[in-house]
Amino acid sequence: MKQRTRADWKQAGVDIGEEIDLSRIASDVIIHSGSRIQGSETSIAPGCELGAEAPLVLQNCQLGRNVALKGGYVAGSVFFDGANMGSGAHIRAGTILEEEANGAHTVGLKQTIFLPFVTAGSLINFCDALMAGGTSRKDHSEIGSSYVHFNFTPHQDKATASLIGDVPRGIFLDQNPIFLGGQGGLVGPARIAFGSVVAAGGICRKDVLEEDQLHIPIVPKAGTGPYKTGVYSRAERLIQNNLIYIGNILALREWYRNVRPAFVRDAFDQAVLDGGLKNLDLILKERVKRLGDVAEKFKTSFKFLEKTGGAQVEIETQKQFNNDWPELKTTLESLCFQPLEHFQSLEPAGSYIETVQSLEASVKEAGRAWLQSIVDTALNSWNN
Repeated sequence: MKQRTRADWKQAGVDIGEEIDLSRIASDVIIHSGSRIQGSETSIAPGCELGAEAPLVLQNCQLGRNVALKGGYVAGSVFFDGANMGSGAHIRAGTILEEEANGAHTVGLKQTIFLPFVTAGSLINFCDALMAGGTSRKDHSEIGSSYVHFNFTPHQDKATASLIGDVPRGIFLDQNPIFLGGQGGLVGPARIAFGSVVAAGGICRKDVLEEDQLHIPIVPKAGTGPYKTGVYSRAERLIQNNLIYIGNILALREWYRNVRPAFVRDAFDQAVLDGGLKNLDLILKERVKRLGDVAEKFKTSFKFLEKTGGAQVEIETQKQFNNDWPELKTTLESLCFQPLEHFQSLEPAGSYIETVQSLEASVKEAGRAWLQSIVDTALNSWNN
């Protein structure tokens, strides 16, 4: 099919920004009238369809093959092959949807990562989280409709990224799916194990670390009582969950660096991979910054606890983390890892999904150990 010109697109009612290299839009892409495509980093691979249900604004995004974005606002995000999103989408910078991950209408994401097959229902706000689990489109992790990931606290901090599943096991597409029931919510920073079901209609305020469990959230007792904004009570959990999350992002980055290049077929694939790596760096920078903000807030918190007779263990944890943060920040920003030799020479056996799922058990176990060692390095970078 002949490469279309800006005049062709304009005649079709599509606004293509002057900054865009038209060779980065595949000739067979369908963009419906009323849509605006902007940003010099935008790349749209063959088979994509944009704006089928409502006009779409697309800014500096990288789209793999057969991606469908049906309408809304999507910026600074990456969509691997077969990912899709319904109309009313509000997808912001740092978001990555891997193969066949998807959402229905009116989904809001920011710095969110869905590994393959993860599905979001409708009317969802799910920022600052990574979700994995499932083995296919028929066996997938699901976020029920009207779900919220709460990522901002009364203490005015956002060290709240949640891990639903994980990278070391979830990356191999062989784990039980996770179900977050509709009209509910998750208070970050939380960790939810594979196979978990969080009952609909509840707000999950705890970690669910044992696999294959049904969690029915407790409804807090009604009442009014003293509360001091800015005073933390579970610093150890907050720090641990943040370091584990950072470790998982580091592990995914190493996977992108060492494994995904084997699946690059052309410039469109390369753009998606480059965009994914850029977003992972963006997420890492944000997570370190947010954890540093909390380290600074601990100074006010532990001083208040000292004056009011707070628990000594809590005071010492906050005080030590505040003191250790400058060195820990440098450590986190300078971590580097050795690749696993087998994955550097991985030969595709079909698509990305087909190849990953066809790996021998011994290879998967070696890969899991490699990725888990990266997570453990981040977690153990601070020893209380």
